[in-house]
Amino acid sequence: MYQDVQELYNFYYNTRLGVLAQKILSEKILHFWPNTKGLTVVGYGFPLPVMSSLLKDAKRGLVLMPNEQGIMAWPAANRNISLLCEETQWPLSTGFIDRLVILHGLETCENPRDLLLEVYRVLGPGGRALFIVPNRLGLWARRDSTPFALGSPYSLGQLERQASACGLLPKTHKAALFFPPSDKKFWQKLSPSWEATASKLSRHFAGGVLMLEVYKQIPAPTRPGLGAIVRKPLVILEGLTKPGGKPAATPRKT
Repeated sequence: MYQDVQELYNFYYNTRLGVLAQKILSEKILHFWPNTKGLTVVGYGFPLPVMSSLLKDAKRGLVLMPNEQGIMAWPAANRNISLLCEETQWPLSTGFIDRLVILHGLETCENPRDLLLEVYRVLGPGGRALFIVPNRLGLWARRDSTPFALGSPYSLGQLERQASACGLLPKTHKAALFFPPSDKKFWQKLSPSWEATASKLSRHFAGGVLMLEVYKQIPAPTRPGLGAIVRKPLVILEGLTKPGGKPAATPRKT
């Protein structure tokens, strides 16, 4: 079950807790990929909270949003790069992507294995994918007021096994969002020190989300169904709705 794109937008851009989560995740992702100069960077699901930091020096960028979730134009201050697609049929050629980040995409999809096979298909030689998913052992997956409570949370072992079965080999991992998912200012003020301390103590326990970087196994594992066709996007939103540093607030669903 996917969350509506408007609800995701409201959480990350209109709540203090969401803005804080966006800041922490954006900082964490740079630990994996500090330099994307000259690379093709793609996000799937609702990756907008972490995409800006990855696209500064990238050769090209693209955002894919699943049809079941809905879509909004992004970025608001430049040419739109968002498009709508089927969750397991992306309108990209095989080997197109250098860096792929999936946020609010894997845990909510109906066919996770097919999604992982599609990730394998579109990654190029030397490509990397980063999955950001709710941690089964963390507090955020148990708080209904956050988007991490929707879908199926993962343990690190489950995520690694599922990815490996589709030819995506684990490279490194981290956890994030160690502080309680509370709207109270007391906990939010303590979040920087909490995050710094907990990150040193644990790489996957207790954090609200797991971040797993994978790379593409070559040659591919033996299995049918790794197609090489380029699919057509369902919808491409063109133009901008308003200036500013965040996405347009008017989503579109089909």
